[in-house]
Amino acid sequence: MKQHPLSSFLYCPACGSGHFVENDFKSKRCIDCGFICYSNVAASAAAFILNPAGELLLCRRAKQPALGSLDLPGGFVDMGENIEEALKREIFEELSLRVDTMHYLFSLPNVYLYSGMEIHTLDFFFLCRVNDFDPIQANDDVKEAFFCPLNKIYPADFGLDSIKKGIIAFLNENPQIR
Repeated sequence: MKQHPLSSFLYCPACGSGHFVENDFKSKRCIDCGFICYSNVAASAAAFILNPAGELLLCRRAKQPALGSLDLPGGFVDMGENIEEALKREIFEELSLRVDTMHYLFSLPNVYLYSGMEIHTLDFFFLCRVNDFDPIQANDDVKEAFFCPLNKIYPADFGLDSIKKGIIAFLNENPQIR
């Protein structure tokens, strides 16, 4: 049974009342003060980065959720950022790489389990070009980073559903690079 996205919030964030009830599928409302709190999706971005040999840059997750599974470089958009700025920042934070160009491919919804809460996200996927791979190193929430030939990539090795679906879409839409 799917939980309401705000089920962990028992008290009104505006007045502290315990009369904080489900309003609809994405909001709760306070019976006492009338405040309505919405749960909207969080934006995140992921990058497909190929080296000159046509291998895909993959990361191994150093943190939960999906600790130890494969992932693409990327992460959440911070307040005040656009999606492109966020992806460039995340790639630099995680891998010390600078993105030279990026091209939007597609987006997928996801549910990201974090600290026991289901965070609904919309994940944007980009094909990114990096000209200098020399500074690459695993940082932040990346345990290791490596290049993998496309024909050796198995979607089941990816721990997050949207990334798994993104890998499948990327490989199916780009058979010429396999």
